[in-house]
Amino acid sequence: MVSPDTTYFRKGFGLKTEVQDTLDADYSGRLVDLLRERDFTLEAEGVTVRLAREFGFCYGVERAVEYAYQTRRKFPDRRIFLAGEIIHNPHVNAKLRDMGIEFLGAKDKGFDYARVEPADVVILPAFGVTIHDFQTLRGKECVVVDTTCGSVLNVWKRVESYARDGFTCLIHGKHYHEETRATASQVHKFPGAQYLVVRDMAEARVVCDYVEGRGDRAAFLERFAAAVSPDFDPDVHLARIGVANQTTMLARESLAIGEEVGQAMARAHGEAYRAANFRTFDTICSATQDRQDAVDELLRESLDVMLVVGGFNSSNTMSLAAICAEKVPTYHVEDAAGIDPERGTVRHRPIGATAEVVETAGWLRASGPVRVGLTAGASTPNNKIGEAVARIFATRGVDPATIR
Repeated sequence: MVSPDTTYFRKGFGLKTEVQDTLDADYSGRLVDLLRERDFTLEAEGVTVRLAREFGFCYGVERAVEYAYQTRRKFPDRRIFLAGEIIHNPHVNAKLRDMGIEFLGAKDKGFDYARVEPADVVILPAFGVTIHDFQTLRGKECVVVDTTCGSVLNVWKRVESYARDGFTCLIHGKHYHEETRATASQVHKFPGAQYLVVRDMAEARVVCDYVEGRGDRAAFLERFAAAVSPDFDPDVHLARIGVANQTTMLARESLAIGEEVGQAMARAHGEAYRAANFRTFDTICSATQDRQDAVDELLRESLDVMLVVGGFNSSNTMSLAAICAEKVPTYHVEDAAGIDPERGTVRHRPIGATAEVVETAGWLRASGPVRVGLTAGASTPNNKIGEAVARIFATRGVDPATIR
């Protein structure tokens, strides 16, 4: 009989009941519960708030956070480390720090495990970690609690199949994002396998141009220097391509990129060649898709403004904000604290910006009926969504405590 591995855990510790009250206290929200009860609508004194029907914590995020709480309960006296952020939400990560969980910093495109000893516990985030990071940790012989999301694991399987069959993996994602780094690293399970990461359709079209013989080798390698496998050669490794994506990207763009690359290969080599040497598959997670679909549905209504709540470094939140901004004035706030009712301002990140945060006055009409749409990224807890609802009403002088 094979002895169970007592240093690697992917299914928690059976302590959900013990930590549930703490989780509810830390993350539940009264106003969100009220919105659900009232068909996702709250109205008071001319202000209407409409919440998208799919929002906030997804299953993968709930699982990751719950496992982190279980880990602290299971090992009350051990040092516990976290490889980066558990998810991209500052409030949740702050809670884990308050529980004594230490965050490991980055080093050489991975994490710095120098402090980790065999008696310690290391939690892997919902994004997963690279093969190199995982192997390094296993070599430390410490306890590893793996919260990698199942949707991410599904993408890894797709990437592995491409690499195994000799296809270069073209990933629609952000080459610096934890999830995409971990996903790209899966090709290293197969000698000679390659990857290339494209951020958007514009970069995908650069790849298409090269496939069709219009590219400049030096310019191509310079542009994608940080987004390709170490010995990537566009003259060799764009002959067979399999498309995958970071699970939190804009779904319609991922699908369009796959189609564009496939068409380029057909134009360059013919349909028979495309059929044999090109693969694509939608690897956007269902929770990301559900939230994007719910926002599309909400945007069919008449709204004056849209508020999107979630971490500024949350990819799925940025995708939601981009969808909303196409139809209505949209403000992406990191959390409710970005809304100042007394001054009537909102502190937000402009759509498409990567670092800038600005403050805008008069974002919410001061008088007359107003309809506010609201959604939140998959890493945003209900209490932070509820706080945002409260501040929306308070901006118009409505006491949130009176909303029953």
